[in-house]
Amino acid sequence: MDERSVTTPPEPDYVRVRVFSDPEQDTMTLATIERIVVKPDATLTQRVRKLIDKRPMTRDAALGFARLYAASKRINLVLTAEESERTTTN
Repeated sequence: MDERSVTTPPEPDYVRVRVFSDPEQDTMTLATIERIVVKPDATLTQRVRKLIDKRPMTRDAALGFARLYAASKRINLVLTAEESERTTTN
């Protein structure tokens, strides 16, 4: 199993982990873990299967789950970091 941080899709089948701050609560992080399958046709169609969607989870817990899933499916793991879209108003 290969594990790395990238900005472009690395392989045709991989697990993507996104961890970000909860826009409602600064002290909580949310995780989204997805399996991405890119079809090698002319349109490069992506099939996204959400394994976990915006669940309260630490970064370590999200990585642990994703590592186990990727290893069991013999696919790669991709990590991305996202900023919260929370805005403040005065």
